[in-house]
Amino acid sequence: MSTVTRHDPAVEQPKNLDEHHVPRSRIIVASLVGTSIEFYDFYVYATAAISVFPLLFFPTSDAGGALLASLATFGVAFVARPIGSVVFGHFGDRTGRKATLLGSLLTMGIATVLIGLLPTYAQIGLWAPAMLAIMRFCQGLGLGGEWSGAALLATETAEKGKRARAAMWPQLGAPIGFFFANGFFLLLTIWMGHDSTNPAHDGAFLTWGWRLPFLASAVIVVLGMYVRLKLEETPVFARSVARGEKVKTPLATVFRTSWRQLLQGTFIMLATYTLFYLFTTWILSYAIGAVENGMLGIGYRDFLVLQLAAILFFAAFVPVSGRLADKVGRKPFLIVVTTLILLFGLTFNMFLSPAVMGTGQDANMGLLLLFLVIGMTLMGLTFGVQSAILPELFPTNVRYTGSAIAYNFSSILGAAVAPFIAAWLVQSYGVGWVGVYLGAMAVLTLVALFTTKETRDKDLDGLDDAPALEPTTAR
Repeated sequence: MSTVTRHDPAVEQPKNLDEHHVPRSRIIVASLVGTSIEFYDFYVYATAAISVFPLLFFPTSDAGGALLASLATFGVAFVARPIGSVVFGHFGDRTGRKATLLGSLLTMGIATVLIGLLPTYAQIGLWAPAMLAIMRFCQGLGLGGEWSGAALLATETAEKGKRARAAMWPQLGAPIGFFFANGFFLLLTIWMGHDSTNPAHDGAFLTWGWRLPFLASAVIVVLGMYVRLKLEETPVFARSVARGEKVKTPLATVFRTSWRQLLQGTFIMLATYTLFYLFTTWILSYAIGAVENGMLGIGYRDFLVLQLAAILFFAAFVPVSGRLADKVGRKPFLIVVTTLILLFGLTFNMFLSPAVMGTGQDANMGLLLLFLVIGMTLMGLTFGVQSAILPELFPTNVRYTGSAIAYNFSSILGAAVAPFIAAWLVQSYGVGWVGVYLGAMAVLTLVALFTTKETRDKDLDGLDDAPALEPTTAR
């Protein structure tokens, strides 16, 4: 078996490989702004999948069936994300992080804008949901490459001993994107007088207002492109290329040499993803769903105010996660947080049962807010460290591909099906079983964590990090 070519004087070395001329503030902005835009685009769709698309793209006399159909298109993006991770991961490991970050941002942004221009079912029939699914697939392709590129930009330029704190910046894009996406919808429903409990199909919101958050993506994508065009390649990647460690087929190489890490990374993210999409997508459908269908019947605007307040706790605990993971290590920190998620899952019936919570105007909004705050706090703690631990599992020359595949395969297992399974569980067995489902995913994550070595002190630029590979000429 051939081995990786180590430092070879015959290989031309880029100048100043030990220096990184991009200010730290620009790196932070580039990783934060990009992921904020990407998650904004993603959550705009998630919100519309609950409150808009069942009415305009999947009309049926069965409201529950329309919701499930809409959530199924929401899940299409998660099928696309692993494909995006392979495509963008290949170029990220072959040509560099910068170009790939630009491509993923454009892919996501263009698809989002086009969703805002789509005709509805009433205008073109079945072509409408078909085109919606295609655009959703393209959104998934873009996000499949975005996260890993942003995470690597942060981790591969971090100061020693502060990698988790540096890596938490792209993670902040999730709550920021969510806040602006849902905040936009909230303002529109207030301005246009939209009532989700009694939607007016001829009202301004369902006629044209829902399109505005999608179209607005064009403006913020231009901002993201401007920031990222000013980046340089990460020094860790540049030095790996200079040593001749670049490989022809990162996908084949990572499956051959790092398959254990792929499995570990996939299941390490599982509880995080499940919690994330239960609290950002499914909970909305449950809160505003009809009382006669076993849900809470709360007004869309009333619930969204609570959700936006809770998301602030998500954002606040992301940096806490980075600091604690640098202090105590990734593995012990995540074991504690995942155990708390498991225990929290056992309390769902105590919080969300209609008999306890109440319904409609009589719903206990304080209890609901407490439930959301606990969930979002745990979300911040578990999500903040993921952009450190997943890249640390893989060597530089397959790090983009490996971390992207693990992250996005986990999205299929933990996110794509979570809102659908949760909606089905509520309709079939009651809301307490949604918590049991979350707890089961947490158990699988704990198994993965216990089988993973601690990565806090791993040198991302270490020569011992590279597996036995067949190198290509660096160029």
